Amino acid sequence: MGINRQHWALAAVPLALALLAATGCESTPGARAKPAAAPSTSVARVCAKPAAGPAKAPAGAVTVDPAVVGDLAAKTKSSPPNTTFWLRPGKHRLDPDRYAQVIPKEGNRYLGAPGAVLDGRKKNQYAFGGTARNVTIRYLTVQRFVAPRDEGVVNHDSADEWVIEHATIQHNSGAGLMAGARQRVRASCLRDNGQYGMNAYKATGPISGLVVEGNEIVGNNTDDWEQRRKGCGCTGGIKFWAVNGADVRGNWVHDNRGTGLWADTNNNDFRIENNVLEANDGAALIYETSYNAVIRNNTIRRNNWVEGRREADRGDTFPYATIYLSESGGEPRIRARTNKIEVYRNVLENNWSGITLWENADRFCNSPANTSTGDCTLLVRDTDRCAKPAIATAPLYADCRWKTQRVDIHDNRFVLDKSVVKCTVKCDRMAVLANYGTYPDWSPYKGKLVADAITHKQHNRWHDNVYLGPWKFVAHDPSRILNSGQWQGAPYQQDAGSTFRAGDGG
Repeated sequence: MGINRQHWALAAVPLALALLAATGCESTPGARAKPAAAPSTSVARVCAKPAAGPAKAPAGAVTVDPAVVGDLAAKTKSSPPNTTFWLRPGKHRLDPDRYAQVIPKEGNRYLGAPGAVLDGRKKNQYAFGGTARNVTIRYLTVQRFVAPRDEGVVNHDSADEWVIEHATIQHNSGAGLMAGARQRVRASCLRDNGQYGMNAYKATGPISGLVVEGNEIVGNNTDDWEQRRKGCGCTGGIKFWAVNGADVRGNWVHDNRGTGLWADTNNNDFRIENNVLEANDGAALIYETSYNAVIRNNTIRRNNWVEGRREADRGDTFPYATIYLSESGGEPRIRARTNKIEVYRNVLENNWSGITLWENADRFCNSPANTSTGDCTLLVRDTDRCAKPAIATAPLYADCRWKTQRVDIHDNRFVLDKSVVKCTVKCDRMAVLANYGTYPDWSPYKGKLVADAITHKQHNRWHDNVYLGPWKFVAHDPSRILNSGQWQGAPYQQDAGSTFRAGDGG
């Protein structure tokens, strides 16, 4: 899984993008962005000011004693479902066995008193696991657990209908939190975890009805997995896999090492709105091999300075961007609240480039170039159907591909001041493009067919936007770099109704 990174010259290269927002701040070029000052817009500053839990045990609650090692797991085991547990102030510990963990029962509630911490001591892998539904965790700090890569500490087994509120999940290896269906994660601090703040992945199938609201998601991927496993596509503030229906709103996603929010492989029906995404080393937002989304009213700023600059310094000409839509588009045949990908009323300021729409001509079901190994589109569940000769004719010719189509980008404000970003080239682009197809030898998508389609035939439109600064535009392939007049003129005819002020990026 992860981005299939293919350069126009057909060499594999990393693709990093960023979704960014409002006013420019300074940072040291080539280094990780400094922690962002709180933006002037309303933002979820929950890590600095976490809400306090109940100072006394609620009526009927079971009190958990931090002085007794393993007390939380033992009392959970001996109590019936639907029990409320109140964790006293102090550092709570599990038994020292690496697999020791709390296995909640259905309807259990865990409430932390002020100062209550569940500490894995770098010995335990998991904090809360099992398959019980409707578990609630509030006002509790969970830290220093050592989950393996791609696994998580809280809700380790991706059980359904969990509620995580006013929690601090920090300094863990792997993912701080996994996700199940209809999970609610609200007003929590997901901070400085080794891989992800949250990994929204369930081995048994898609996740539906996920809500991520009002959280601060900061400093994750401390173990720098993209450098340890090149091209793994396995990092981010949050990674979403096969999530059907997600509301991601009102979060502050900042200073993560890598991408801020990354939806990868057969996600559908996302609303990403009213977030502040800033100072992430990579893209603010990647929406990859997925469908049907609304991305609106976000403040996106100073993203992708590290990864974008690194690739530019290597001589890469690919238009790395802040919002990266890779093989993703609107599909009316898949049920969702929209049948497009609509990007509107966002402010993108002083990011490394803007929005790139990309489609890899060699990436489709059953192709060795498909990094989402074994996965097919939501229109063709059986990967083996996408084979010669049937793939060369309808409906498989269209349906075996994840297509970047029906993308509507409008009423956004794109601001670029190169003196703030501290760049001279390659940080100033919007793009819609593909590579020329070459592989495998039985591919029906060879040559410029896909590049022609994404550029001219798949209903991808920019219009009614405001551009401040020296923006350039890339169409069809990386060699076609256009000014605003060429971008608006034939044959591209993009950005009707938009305004351009090239000298006013400050």
